[in-house]
Amino acid sequence: MSDTVRLDPSDNVVTARRQLAPGEEGATQIIPRGHKMATEAIARGGMVRKYAQIIGYAAQDIAKGTHIHTHNLEFRNVDATYEFATNLRPAAPAAKIDTFMGYRRTSGRVGTRNYIAILTSVNCSATAARLIAQAFPPEKLAAYPNVDGVVAFVHGTGCAMGGDGTGFELLQRTLWGYARNPNVGGVLMAGLGCEMMQIDWLIEAYGLTPGPLFQTMNIQDVGGLRKTVELGVQKVEAMLPLVNEASRSECPASELMVALQCGGSDAWSGITANPALGYACDLLVAQGGTGVLAETPEIYGAEHLLTVRAVDKSVGEKLIGLIKWWEGYTARNGGSMDNNPSPGNKKGGLTTILEKSLGAAAKGGTTPLTGVYKYAEPITTKGFTFMDSPGYDPASVTGQIASGCNLVAFTTGRGSAFGAKPSPSMKVATNSEMFERMEEDMDVNAGRILSHGASVEEIGREIYEMWLRVASGEKTKSEAQGLGDFEFVPWQVGAVM
Repeated sequence: MSDTVRLDPSDNVVTARRQLAPGEEGATQIIPRGHKMATEAIARGGMVRKYAQIIGYAAQDIAKGTHIHTHNLEFRNVDATYEFATNLRPAAPAAKIDTFMGYRRTSGRVGTRNYIAILTSVNCSATAARLIAQAFPPEKLAAYPNVDGVVAFVHGTGCAMGGDGTGFELLQRTLWGYARNPNVGGVLMAGLGCEMMQIDWLIEAYGLTPGPLFQTMNIQDVGGLRKTVELGVQKVEAMLPLVNEASRSECPASELMVALQCGGSDAWSGITANPALGYACDLLVAQGGTGVLAETPEIYGAEHLLTVRAVDKSVGEKLIGLIKWWEGYTARNGGSMDNNPSPGNKKGGLTTILEKSLGAAAKGGTTPLTGVYKYAEPITTKGFTFMDSPGYDPASVTGQIASGCNLVAFTTGRGSAFGAKPSPSMKVATNSEMFERMEEDMDVNAGRILSHGASVEEIGREIYEMWLRVASGEKTKSEAQGLGDFEFVPWQVGAVM
């Protein structure tokens, strides 16, 4: 087996499977593991290609056999002509209907978990929410076997916000989305009382109906922190037997909505785990389910591969509109779309956002793009979809859960330790070395594609079948370690006044 990987015959780089010394595989200098080596001479300003796509331009003359990375590869903004709906490959109908054991809600949607959520309208009520949740440790919940936990979802904003601004709308959608996520069986919303994010406004704006399983309170109205905590504990205690009445029943895989995520990416992400996750997404779409790709900055430079899969021009243009917004947003803030990749990504062999995006987009598989949504906007179309978000994993997953995702699939090459209640997070390692080092955190080893000759399809099916088991109650590694209580991070955009 070669010690380098060439992804397409038109590429002028290969990726080193291990560190190469001069003279090995045509290298003229040390090539670190996971990094790129030039397979031909590339003149200054010349295009550097990987995945049969441009990942950057030579910042200087690059000799054959030399290391290509941040020292000699430069980024340029994308200037593309887009095509729409020219590469539509609908999923073939599934041979049989796959099922899982889920919680069917009165809304008709299906949960994979059954939590009581304590939501805060403002940072000022965060301590109250945490103290209420702490009153319900596992031993106290043992009498309620169908309740997965009581979780406080707190954040650092909710006041001093422009009332008609983007940030205010994002937070409203996020809170509402968590309140109605099918993995949540009961909700207690706690506020201070004088904040910009008024609970009454949220209830009115989104048609939420207070009742035994949707309770609200404000610290100022109740009479202080201690009284609020005591009242909150009483309200949750009253909810527990009601939430516990929910039971699992057989549900079709079409009820699954999976957040497609990556974090701590490396050079293998786009070669092993992300394509395997894409294959799993195709299997889910064939069942009538939904995959949700996100992190708009991390499809930058690969968006043209998605617009050709858009079911129609309007869907494709929504995606391009997001790209243009992000270009303007970074420019207004004195940044660059190439601020991403992170230092860890670069150490793992990723050089430019174009290279990272081409690998990240593989998580979306091959089926048509059926819808493009705002951050935390309810996702109403089936199939492969996209939701706008930053490239910061906790903020992105928060939006996907608010949009309705009841599972999270998270690929990682550097080794992200991540979980996100109320939706179980399954982590997929891109390489076997990291999987073995962090086996307590990783659920699937997609590195076997390189280390053991497994196929993308084989690992993709393994991921898909694990979704069905996890959706039925099997715990992921992150759940077993208790991750997910502190990963609620609504995206903050707009003026703070």
